[in-house]
Amino acid sequence: MNLGILIAGLLTLAIYSFLYKDNPVYRAAESLLIGLSIGYTLVLFWQSTLFDKLFYPLLREHGIWLTIPLILGLMMFSRLTRKWSWLSRIPIALMIGAGAGAAIPAMLYARTLKQVSATVHPLIMENGGFDISAVVVVIGVLTTLAYFYFTREHKGVMGKMARVGTYFLMIFFGATFGYTVMSRLSTLIGRIDFLLGDFLHLLK
Repeated sequence: MNLGILIAGLLTLAIYSFLYKDNPVYRAAESLLIGLSIGYTLVLFWQSTLFDKLFYPLLREHGIWLTIPLILGLMMFSRLTRKWSWLSRIPIALMIGAGAGAAIPAMLYARTLKQVSATVHPLIMENGGFDISAVVVVIGVLTTLAYFYFTREHKGVMGKMARVGTYFLMIFFGATFGYTVMSRLSTLIGRIDFLLGDFLHLLK
């Protein structure tokens, strides 16, 4: 048996031993996973970020302008001293400002404009047929908005619309929960297939 498959199988069983109860074998495997993940992330960060995008262009390609992010990065370490910790506020402010400037338009488009555009599809298709899915979307949007319209009491027509909106919300939450469960089950099935197939050779 391949040594890598043997180690992966034993560590998988060590992780699944938590299903019985918390034990030292599980804690050792958990600590090993966290340590390896941190080590891999640090090596990847050093190689793909610091070396490839900072040190190599700075030393070999004479990218003098890269001294600016280098200085800003070093200023982050000023938090280790109480006297100079105020210097770290400058790169933190730049990171937050640049991150917000990049994230706000992207999130506005993905979570607002894209969602709004999905609710204004034409009800009549090009072939002259009636698009039932567009009608369902319109009804779902209007009734869900009616449910969250709290400045008016949910009675009469508003109450009926709000009730229909709750059904749409429950369908959404149920579908989301089902997708999450199925993704976890697919991961479990993959590990069981590995254990019974590659590790124990019970499946061919």
